[in-house]
Amino acid sequence: MDRRAALGTLAAAGFAAFAANSASAEEHNHHHHQAGPKYQALVDSAQSCLATGEACLSHCLELLGNGDKEMAACAKSVNQMLSMVETLRKLAIAESKFLPRYASLCAEMCADCEKECRKHENKHAECKACANSCAACLKECKSVSA
Repeated sequence: MDRRAALGTLAAAGFAAFAANSASAEEHNHHHHQAGPKYQALVDSAQSCLATGEACLSHCLELLGNGDKEMAACAKSVNQMLSMVETLRKLAIAESKFLPRYASLCAEMCADCEKECRKHENKHAECKACANSCAACLKECKSVSA
């Protein structure tokens, strides 16, 4: 068998396997109904916190790049918050048994980020939005924390 024929055979086999897996996955998905997570309010507040935090961090980095060193603490706090809240969101979706303890720690992080962003909220809309989202996430964290 030459190389072209061998490659054609491999491609056909790969396509057949893909089609079979897709069909069984599609069939499998029809039998399940997705229910909302137990912690939907926490998931939503975390998602909002992530979106506003990304915008805030991007804004801080731009200002830092222009020499505005006043934004360093805000950028650091937002960066740390983003890591924590992303994990919080995932644990809430998974309804993890570790969520209450993690939410307690995440509440501290959200409070810290909110405090830093409030220092700049009158000057930067991104900081105000991030602070407000952190406050909402903090509230949700406290409602599920241990």
